[in-house]
Amino acid sequence: MFKLVSDYKPSGDQPEAIDNLVKGINEGMRAQTLLGVTGSGKTFTMANIIEKVQRPTLVLAHNKTLAGQLYAEFKELFPENAVEYFISYYDYYQPEAYIAATDTYIEKDSSINDEIDRMRHEATKSLLTRDDVIIVASVSCIYGIGEKEDYLSLALMLEVGLEIPMDTVMGQLINMQYTRNDFDLSRGSFRRKGDVIDIWTPDSEHTLTRISFFGDEIDKISYVDAITGKTEYTKDYIELFPASHYATGRAKLNKAIDRIEAELEVRLAELREAGDMIAAYRLEQRTRYDMDMLRETGFCKGIENYSRHIAGREAGEPPCTLMDFFPNDFLLFIDESHQTIPQVGAMYNGDRSRKEMLVQYGFRLPSAFDNRPLKFNEFEQRMGQTVFVSATPADYEKDHSEQVVEQVIRPTGLLEPEIFVRPVDGQIEDILAELKEQKKTGDKSLIMTLTKRMAEDLTDFLKKENVRVTYLHSDIKAVERMQILNQLRNDEVDVIVGINLLREGIDLPEVSLLMILDADKEGFLRSERSLIQIIGRCARNDHGRVILYADEVTDSMMNAVSETNRRRAIQQAYNKEHGITPKTIKKAVRDVFDIVSENSRDSSGKGRGKSKGGIDAERLINEGVSGGTEEENKKLIEKLTVEMTKAAKELDFEKAAEIRDIIIELKGKK
Repeated sequence: MFKLVSDYKPSGDQPEAIDNLVKGINEGMRAQTLLGVTGSGKTFTMANIIEKVQRPTLVLAHNKTLAGQLYAEFKELFPENAVEYFISYYDYYQPEAYIAATDTYIEKDSSINDEIDRMRHEATKSLLTRDDVIIVASVSCIYGIGEKEDYLSLALMLEVGLEIPMDTVMGQLINMQYTRNDFDLSRGSFRRKGDVIDIWTPDSEHTLTRISFFGDEIDKISYVDAITGKTEYTKDYIELFPASHYATGRAKLNKAIDRIEAELEVRLAELREAGDMIAAYRLEQRTRYDMDMLRETGFCKGIENYSRHIAGREAGEPPCTLMDFFPNDFLLFIDESHQTIPQVGAMYNGDRSRKEMLVQYGFRLPSAFDNRPLKFNEFEQRMGQTVFVSATPADYEKDHSEQVVEQVIRPTGLLEPEIFVRPVDGQIEDILAELKEQKKTGDKSLIMTLTKRMAEDLTDFLKKENVRVTYLHSDIKAVERMQILNQLRNDEVDVIVGINLLREGIDLPEVSLLMILDADKEGFLRSERSLIQIIGRCARNDHGRVILYADEVTDSMMNAVSETNRRRAIQQAYNKEHGITPKTIKKAVRDVFDIVSENSRDSSGKGRGKSKGGIDAERLINEGVSGGTEEENKKLIEKLTVEMTKAAKELDFEKAAEIRDIIIELKGKK
């Protein structure tokens, strides 16, 4: 049973939202929308729904950072249940690609995070062995992961008293893609010592499964600590799952090899008939080598490109994904659905366009097209009962939802900001006057422009007026972007001028004033949804204000202002009824560059950068990257790689991404 553990009880409009959504689920509604503003406790509402409905649940997020936050929250709310995490297991991923214009082949390059791979295996195992499962996943869950039927058919069931030779057990483990290593045991491997087989299953963090034999009979099944060897507990029965999601039986694999070779002959004939002998030679060499590896080891590099044949699917059939591991009655929450849904819809076409070049020029067989994410209509068929969660639902959610449930009251009492519309004529003078007032209170400001040049020109003008200001746009790398945001929060600058300040991770409670130039220029950056989202950035401050500079009031402006004022009125009434005084959110400033204990040192032994606790990012970018020797950069890359891996293991993907960008900068200067 799902059991929610929390000191808090639903408040504000959470109880009504929970009851309405649960009622809709019980009545069989296919899709509903939870329209919840930032700070209203949407995650807590989802948790209460899960507890009341008691069904396995998939929570889908559009990036790793958001998924990590949700995973941590659900893990805390459901400590007695199986809360699992399923995202792409790559710390770094460069997909295989071919650029015909420059005749450049880019080989697949990746760095797999071992801990995330373990958590993926733990997620699929939990789905197959228990009912109280919550999986928090990124959109990578719509990619193929191997066949569920093969995964289940290869599972090894052992129990105390079972008569089975040790060699038979080890042979089955090898078929399940485990490797034997009697000296250095790691996840996905096993070793034999006398009458004992130790197995480090792919889902285990630091515990070995020990199978003790007496002759050909299993005498004992125990779990031991991988480091100390101390027995933690024993069991009478165990079910072991494959070490790889792509594992398959030998008979099925042999049939797949025959199918691949048949496809190869057809494709070679096509290429030769077209006179493309180079592509034909290239394809034959690679495929023959892969088939030899499959025959000998049951595995090859890039095995996922043959997944259609291994699974026995026909061309065009959808792959088996994480969603297929769920029972038919599972519950799906799509968080930030206005961004997640378009991302899911775009993934197939992006994958297809890259592979068309690989297939055309003989790097892959056409069956590689079927190693792909789900098409959007295929995703829809697997959605089950769904709750879209967003502060600004898009048309898709509105069109497909049988009911929209609002949750616009914040337990903190914070209000939506006040909105003012002012003319374009005289806007620069008005901006200067507002910034002077902001300086007196110590509050920070954001200014939104439509173009990069406008952002840079306005920044230059404000600097001449002695305003502490900087600009932020897409040309600025992620590392510098986070540095700029911290400069604002650390009172090093007072104003940031930017184009699209809706990026993930921008959470600035110090900002009390937002000024939007050209608010009447209809388009993506001035749409109703974008305006509502950006206006919400000032909802973390108890005296937030937004000024829209425009010559006319567009429909998008009118709708955004009306919706913001409606939500503000609801919160005001709630605050008055319950005697709540809104207070600005206090959030610690995290130094995103405090990532290694020391920087690289120059030949004199003097440290570059901060003397204590981390890298001085500006010095690193301006001196360490451009002025460091090759040896210095190499040493720094090694340190940063360790820190990047550590951050990813701790699920701090924002930090890992920042470190990765510095590494890329360093490598580019080697």
